[in-house]
Amino acid sequence: MAIRELDSTPSLATLYPKALLGGVLRKPSGSELPDTELVRTGVVVDPAHLAAYNTVCGFRLSDELPATYPHMLAFPLQMALMTEPGFPFPLLGMVHLSNRITQHRALRVSEPLTVRVRAENLRPHEKGRQFDVISEAWVGDHLVWTDVSTYLRRGSGSGSSARREQLAPPTPDAIWRVPGDIGRRYAEVSGDRNPIHLHALTARLFGFPRAIAHGMWTKAHALAAFEGRLPEAFTVDVRFKQPVLLPAKAAFTSWSTSEGWAFELWSGSKPHLEGTISSL
Repeated sequence: MAIRELDSTPSLATLYPKALLGGVLRKPSGSELPDTELVRTGVVVDPAHLAAYNTVCGFRLSDELPATYPHMLAFPLQMALMTEPGFPFPLLGMVHLSNRITQHRALRVSEPLTVRVRAENLRPHEKGRQFDVISEAWVGDHLVWTDVSTYLRRGSGSGSSARREQLAPPTPDAIWRVPGDIGRRYAEVSGDRNPIHLHALTARLFGFPRAIAHGMWTKAHALAAFEGRLPEAFTVDVRFKQPVLLPAKAAFTSWSTSEGWAFELWSGSKPHLEGTISSL
């Protein structure tokens, strides 16, 4: 694998117009993911940015990073990788199917990180093709955090379908009242300004009746419900189902398992998210 070290964080303000233009002009091409890993060393967390992220996602203010926060540091590299000319699919129209984060130990705001991003495991899906974007955070020679985001490019697929049933009856622990501006607020801290999250008008251009919440915001907000009960080393694995149309009222359910916790988010009969937390 070719390793390319970046001397600065990619600009999302530049990458989003590139992604939108590519979605119009580019057609899916090729059957291989790029054999490239992007690396950024000396990544330092801005305490003010961490505080803003914690506030919008529902975490307590602390110098310890929530397990979902390093995704903020990896996201510009992910965007840079998936908007390169050799990437086989245009970014516009891809569906975020799932996200699995493993925290090997707690991370502190004062620790400089090396962030690495690559794509791998292109494979069939019932509705097209799917692949993984792997992001890692290292402190020195130690891998401390891993993020696996699985994306779907719709098209002719395998035709097979594994139907997942609800993990447990939706007896809610809490009712989420999600404000209509949460997409814009999360975009401010994450840099993820995909038009489907910002306004109803721009969301309609992509087939949604209203703006939808970011999947990674729903995951982070769910994880915040477990603060004070999590081990130092764990994996939180989430499957994204139907989008949360904004504004929204949704039922959050959680329960203990032999490995840790399980949780779901529902609106009536619509499942939005299901996940597990497993101690390492």
